Amino acid sequence: MSIQSEANLEESMLKQLIDLGYERVKIKDKKDLEKNLKKQIEKFNAKELKETELTNVEFDKLLTHLESGTIFNKAEKLRDHYPLKRDKETIYLRFFNKKDWCKNLFQVSNQITFEKKYSNRYDVTILINGLPLVQIELKRRGQSIKKAFEQIRRYQIHSYHKLFNYIQMFVISNGVNTKYFVNNKEQNFKFTFYWKDKDNKNINRLEQFTDVFLDKCHISKMIAKYMVLNQTTQTLMVLRAYQYYAVEALVNQAINTNNNGYIWHTTGSGKTLTSFKASQILAEEPTIDKIIFVVDRTDLDYQTTKEFNNFAEGSVDGTKNTNSLIKHLKGENKLAVTTIQKLNNAVSNPKTLESVKDKKMILIFDECHRSQFGEMHNRITSYFNNIQYFGFTGTPIFAVNANKHKTTSDLFGKRLHSYVIKDAIADDNVLGFSVEYHKTFKGKTTIIDKEVPGIDTSEVYENEERLKLITDFIIDKHPSITYKKEFNGLFATPSINILKKYYKLFKERIEAKNSDLKVAAIFTFDANEDMDKNEDNKHSRDFLEECMEDYNSYFGSNFTTNDFGNYYVDIAKRFKNNEIDILIVVNMFLTGFDSKLLNTLYVDKNLVYHGLLQAYSRTNRIYNDKKDHGNIICFRNLKKSTDEAITLYSDEDALDKVLMKPYEEYVKDFNVFLVEFRRITQTIDDVDNLKTPNEKAEFITSYNQLLRVLNKLKSFTEFDFKDLNIDEQEIEDYKSKYLDIKDTVKTGDGPESILDDIDFELDLIRQDDINITYIIELMKDLDKDDSSFPNDKIKIVKLMDRTQDLRSKKELIEKFLDNYVPKIDKKKIPEEFELFIDKEREKEFRQIVNDEQADKKLLKEFLCEYEYSGKEKSDLIKESIKGQGLKLKERRSKIKEIIEKVKDFVEKFAF
Repeated sequence: MSIQSEANLEESMLKQLIDLGYERVKIKDKKDLEKNLKKQIEKFNAKELKETELTNVEFDKLLTHLESGTIFNKAEKLRDHYPLKRDKETIYLRFFNKKDWCKNLFQVSNQITFEKKYSNRYDVTILINGLPLVQIELKRRGQSIKKAFEQIRRYQIHSYHKLFNYIQMFVISNGVNTKYFVNNKEQNFKFTFYWKDKDNKNINRLEQFTDVFLDKCHISKMIAKYMVLNQTTQTLMVLRAYQYYAVEALVNQAINTNNNGYIWHTTGSGKTLTSFKASQILAEEPTIDKIIFVVDRTDLDYQTTKEFNNFAEGSVDGTKNTNSLIKHLKGENKLAVTTIQKLNNAVSNPKTLESVKDKKMILIFDECHRSQFGEMHNRITSYFNNIQYFGFTGTPIFAVNANKHKTTSDLFGKRLHSYVIKDAIADDNVLGFSVEYHKTFKGKTTIIDKEVPGIDTSEVYENEERLKLITDFIIDKHPSITYKKEFNGLFATPSINILKKYYKLFKERIEAKNSDLKVAAIFTFDANEDMDKNEDNKHSRDFLEECMEDYNSYFGSNFTTNDFGNYYVDIAKRFKNNEIDILIVVNMFLTGFDSKLLNTLYVDKNLVYHGLLQAYSRTNRIYNDKKDHGNIICFRNLKKSTDEAITLYSDEDALDKVLMKPYEEYVKDFNVFLVEFRRITQTIDDVDNLKTPNEKAEFITSYNQLLRVLNKLKSFTEFDFKDLNIDEQEIEDYKSKYLDIKDTVKTGDGPESILDDIDFELDLIRQDDINITYIIELMKDLDKDDSSFPNDKIKIVKLMDRTQDLRSKKELIEKFLDNYVPKIDKKKIPEEFELFIDKEREKEFRQIVNDEQADKKLLKEFLCEYEYSGKEKSDLIKESIKGQGLKLKERRSKIKEIIEKVKDFVEKFAF
């Protein structure tokens, strides 16, 4: 049985879509697309147009309206009306039916060719009312779907424009794996999603995905209801499967029953977006009078209001105080965000809200386990006569951790949907954790703090020497575990008193160590606190003023404790922007705070169950390849508590999925794999004796194994090459041999070489900060008049030799360094380099044409096709050398040779 080709996969999908009710339409190019659009707009708006056609002038104006603007602008236009003036009246044309989404017009086409900078053909296009709204790119079975993703990125740069910028979603598939994602200018493969069933099982195969996700009513429903146009970032967002099922379940419960319920979605999985979308849909329901989103802290009130209004400007009213909440409840606006404390105050006077007691009210509680278990919740929910309430939580309260309180189910009723942490990690929606437990007491090789008599006393934990050791440890290790401060960290302390001690120590030790770390602190104080409990007999407010003074000196601000709310907002913003390296807290920021640049949590306090998982989850937001887990650095023995929390909020099998293994186990794994590696190659020179593809493949596979474990080892604060039975230089030397073999794969034993089937772990050896931008910056630092100039140039060249992405460009860089850099102004290096590359590219292409005596136009066409679609159209090469009179065998060899030259050319000039 032969492997299914990409063309066969495409044809099978087209047949399936036609069976689902799509009309197949032949569209070759931009002109055909416009003709079809005119017909579909007329048909879709037949009632408004009174069955007449648009004149050419009318359509030209309409087309001009549609083609202008950004991707985001076009997403807004899609959901809006177009005022067409005709016969002294204005007709409002629609482009998409948001309310009755099944009543749109659905078509499918394939191989549409569009041109901008380059000509590209797109695999399968779904058109709704004539506009291309869903684009599907396919790769044959056996190829990675990431290739389809990269192809779309190329298309976005080189040919998607005008009407093709109406694409709302992309689908990529290789037949056995299928994902979807929205259309934005900036794309990241981490934000491509699998569709799932209600039980969170992936729907991977293209046939199943097409049946479910690309069903006409479902795909148009996703566009109509389950996309969000983020006004602040001017980007499109789409709900993931688990978010979709949660919203559907909540809305159904609210509209069709009188029952309550709750959603269990693990912390970090996008709860705010889910709750916003549920609130927005409910706000459109005429039978519902008010939707109140309830949080339990003022800082979350501000944060949630801001995030909701980011999704849709002005969509939600943030109630600043109880009076504004009362005014809102009596007013016209449907949706508001408030705190449970304000809502409790509002209902405390029975007559205040008498006029709204009988109105249909939906309360949605954020993190419904925290403050809803007391009198406030009962008072609020019993005040209104026509109320339903729903909770969202990443960490529900069960019987085991209820601590004599009610469980989440006792309070909210039925669980409507679940998505637990192991599901989210498996989907790459959140990261797992590397948890380190650091000994802070002498005499034991491991932390067993709780087994030492009196170890929980404040006298021991607040010991000045212990706090100083921890402070020094953090200052020394923080730059490396945050990738030279590309990320930042939270430090959780058990009390304001200990926070004070740590803050003072950080100030002292940062100065003593000449460190450049920026450390800030935030906590809430009790206005009437017992100062006798404070060692310095000072009110905590006075110490917070000192912290604010330091903060003001950092950032030129002027905060005092009189405007604590503004201080909180500013510190949250600067921490998210990574302007603060370490933020010391007691409880604040350990729940409800999201920052993608936060990758480390230092813990010197006891945490259990939901509090522990909430705190750990501050670090697990997806960002980039460098951030592949959250770092948890514990200075207390939280091993048992960590295991219990993860087991409770997933299951016993989740520990290996959520937590990395201990450092010692990875060291052991590495050295075991190294024994096998040494069997293959004892020395660097032995690699040169690997002759056959099988021998080389064995070397690559074994080295890949070492790289994977080494990558994990490097994330530990205790990592030291001395623990491994190989030194760092030898690993680097083997890396060069590894890359050399990778470079020769394409000239190995033909297309069926075993090496073609081996995955090179290039991501693990890529030095992300060494790229062409970095090299250009190094060039700008060169001083041609300095005696070190020749050696500095050599260092740059050697640096490129160690970096996979730059090896093929080494010759070009060397030429630019020798012939251009000494003669030009440093400031002009970037633009001069760009001109140099363009010149060299044209020169080298002409050389290939001359050497191969090929037709320049046909070879250029082959180059463009390969460069921007990855397809090798050998017929173009064959045609380009047609007049050379070659025999069949010679012609085949020549075609192969030219293809390899073009591939090398593309790799060399891909900047």
